[in-house]
Amino acid sequence: MIKVVGNTMTFVQMNELDLRKYDDHYVKLRKIFERTLELIETHNPDEIALEAPFFGKNVQSMLKLGRAQGVAMAAGLSRDIPVTEYAPRRIKQSITGKGTASKEQVAAMLQSLLGFKELPKNLDMTDGLAAAVCHFFSSGKEAGSKSYTGWESFVKQNEKRVVK
Repeated sequence: MIKVVGNTMTFVQMNELDLRKYDDHYVKLRKIFERTLELIETHNPDEIALEAPFFGKNVQSMLKLGRAQGVAMAAGLSRDIPVTEYAPRRIKQSITGKGTASKEQVAAMLQSLLGFKELPKNLDMTDGLAAAVCHFFSSGKEAGSKSYTGWESFVKQNEKRVVK
């Protein structure tokens, strides 16, 4: 979660919802919905950004992920909060300048941009934060309006985002 004031974003929090202790998939979905509502009620966000479903080899895993994303969307929409989805490649591109960046590269860039002290042990925790930062960088811009050919191109087009 990030907070945006004007053109400045600040780190609020990053958490993991550990659902491994629940065997029932429907209980897991309810927990996701309830936790999302709790975050909404606590922080009163203006917008929600999510990573869009991507193609995978395991159809059952994709179905479960899509349902989880759907209940998170439903929680936001039930409170009239706009939801925006971003493709994983677009999120990585906006954060690192490279659509094929690794989780480690994305996490390190988020740490640099937002100044949080330690990277989480489970880098999946940075996925939601990355979607929020991508949304911040994309606000008011046409989808896909910038393209980069590498780090040099990214830095040249984003000098204000580079910490020296």
